[in-house]
Amino acid sequence: QLHLVESGGGLVQPGGSLRLSCATSGFNLDEYVIGWFRQAPGKEREGVSCISDRVSTTQYAASVKGRFTISIDNAKNTVILQMNSLKSEDTAIYYCAVFRGFGLCPLTSRTYTNWGQGTQVTVSS
Repeated sequence: QLHLVESGGGLVQPGGSLRLSCATSGFNLDEYVIGWFRQAPGKEREGVSCISDRVSTTQYAASVKGRFTISIDNAKNTVILQMNSLKSEDTAIYYCAVFRGFGLCPLTSRTYTNWGQGTQVTVSS
C-alpha cells in the first residue's frame, strides 16, 4: 500500500532554512511524479515544486524559484524539499503528493492521487 509521510517542518526565522522530507513506501518512485504543495490558513492549496525522476524534470512555483530545491534520495526512497531564504509568506502546511506517470510535472493538485498528512512550516521572528 502506498504511503507518504512528511517530516522536517517547524518554526524558523525569516531568512532561515528548513529541509522537508517525504518518506515513501509501497511503490516504485521511478514510476511516479512527486509534488510538494502548501496551504496557508484561508488560502487555496498551491503547488510548490514537483519532480519526475525518470526524465529528470523539475518545476518550481515562481514564488519559490531560486530558494527551494526538490530532489530524490533513491537509496532512502525519500523526496527532499530544501527551503532556503524563507519568508513569512512561506508559512503553511506542506504536503507531498504523487501520481503514477512521468514526463510532465504539473503543479495542479487535482492531478495527484495520493497525499501525505502534511507538516507545518512557520516562518516568524
